[in-house]
Amino acid sequence: MLNENILSKFAVGWIFSWNEVSEIHKIRNGIYQRNGRVISLLTDFGKINPCYPDFTGETADTIFYTGAGRRGDQKLDSFNRAMFNAAKSSHKVPLFNKLAVGRWEFLGFWRIAEGKYIFDETQDRMIWKFTLQKTKS
Repeated sequence: MLNENILSKFAVGWIFSWNEVSEIHKIRNGIYQRNGRVISLLTDFGKINPCYPDFTGETADTIFYTGAGRRGDQKLDSFNRAMFNAAKSSHKVPLFNKLAVGRWEFLGFWRIAEGKYIFDETQDRMIWKFTLQKTKS
């Protein structure tokens, strides 16, 4: 059974099934929040869902994470608002990368450093882009 206490003992790069990941991340959306607080995040770095083109920064310790909303301009809905508010709280969340059906790589714990509402020329829409910073533990 996975939970945040158990995850803290696991190594970055370990592979989990969806059943294991879903013990923490209870929904299929990339941002799992409860009562306005981000619990965990999913990504695939745009390889499976190109409408969410997450990417690393100059180092692997920074990820630029696309907010919630597949079509049209993204809104400051409950998911994106939780991410935006998390930038103020600095709490850490686990991040999982979808490699293939049923295969999820644990990328460690991250904090949301900031959120910006930007125009994405490739998608021709406004999106929320959040900066994630890798935590030491």
